[in-house]
Amino acid sequence: MTAPEPSTRQRIIEMADRLFYQRGFEHTAFADIAGALQMSRGNFYYHFKTKDEILAAVIAHRAAQTQAMLEGWARQGATPAARLQCFAQMLIDNRHDIQRHGCPVGTLCAELAKLAHPSQGDAGMVFGQFRQWLAAQFQALGRAGDADALAMHLLARSQGIAALANAFHDETFIRREVAQIGAWVNSLASPGARRGKPGSGGRAARTG
Repeated sequence: MTAPEPSTRQRIIEMADRLFYQRGFEHTAFADIAGALQMSRGNFYYHFKTKDEILAAVIAHRAAQTQAMLEGWARQGATPAARLQCFAQMLIDNRHDIQRHGCPVGTLCAELAKLAHPSQGDAGMVFGQFRQWLAAQFQALGRAGDADALAMHLLARSQGIAALANAFHDETFIRREVAQIGAWVNSLASPGARRGKPGSGGRAARTG
């Protein structure tokens, strides 16, 4: 059974999402989105009157995609450690885009912050989705006391990897860092793993 064709509105949102990621929000005009879709201005303006309306729709689209991805990882991973590995694997699966454009969430948040855009908080909520989900996996791993700290530690490391991969265009670096994250997660899952928090000198601090 073939999937239904996306609506015109959905096509606009998906194209805007792509161009905001590749070019940046500020440097993407209505005309760029309409031109990429070979769509008339009248048809375009019927669905969106302002660029901020498109941005809000793109953020909602990303949040929905993120939620679907997290639910997929929950089904895919049989253990908390396996689900955390799914998060790290995302860096490898998206390595080509990351090397060219960076992290789609991080770059949009950074750009909106520089613009002091009122939607910067909404864009950052996608990080909140990851943070909550990662913390739940660390809790299931037996780290209830520092689950949120570990979630933030892993989020920060993934953002650092994406930023440096974008700067140096180094796929080997991405794969090496993901392997080290995997080893770290496995060490936390092993019996008798130390309960140190990131940066406290315990096992959780030694991720590289």
